[in-house]
Amino acid sequence: MNAFLEWFLSSVASVDPLLRIGLAGLAILLETSVLVGLVVPGDSIVLVAATGATSTEEYLVLILVVVIGALIGETIGYFLGHYFGPAIQHSRLGRWVGHKNWTAAERFLDHRGGWAVFISRFLPVLHSLVPLTAGIIGMRYGRFIAWTAPACILWASVYVTVGRSAALSFEAMAESLHFAGYIFVGVIVLFILVMTVVKKSLDKYVKKSESREN
Repeated sequence: MNAFLEWFLSSVASVDPLLRIGLAGLAILLETSVLVGLVVPGDSIVLVAATGATSTEEYLVLILVVVIGALIGETIGYFLGHYFGPAIQHSRLGRWVGHKNWTAAERFLDHRGGWAVFISRFLPVLHSLVPLTAGIIGMRYGRFIAWTAPACILWASVYVTVGRSAALSFEAMAESLHFAGYIFVGVIVLFILVMTVVKKSLDKYVKKSESREN
């Protein structure tokens, strides 16, 4: 396990930092702007990119680029929804998303407003639909960006910090512990499980809140 992880981490680190950081930012941009997040999870790409952020400077730049990518993506999603919302909803992709999910996103925003924008960054499905839906229902862009910006900063900081910390911890333990690789994998798996539980808990809370108000 140690040998495999040393190869994997060195392979990630060998990628040009600008390319690695740029790909992470692009993945998040696409995730929130054109529904790519429903198919390819940008959080996985960010975690992998973070394992190669060995210096403090690269760590901070990665967080900054991921935040910028998320904000650009959510801005694109917002204005796509504002100008082309109905056409997107009735397109083949929109029908694949499903009327139920579009309705859920609209009700969520109607009932929770800016708070819904913040929480959606941490929810499955809704994190890709809310920017588009915010544009569709006519939420002011200033209000939308004011709520999504802190959510993007928090999300990016958590994911990049976990990825980088796990990689640095493995490198520190690899020479003295033969099972260091299992600890690394355990930390990543535990983080993913915790985030999955948090997302599902938030999702259940939102659905219960919606059902009470309806």
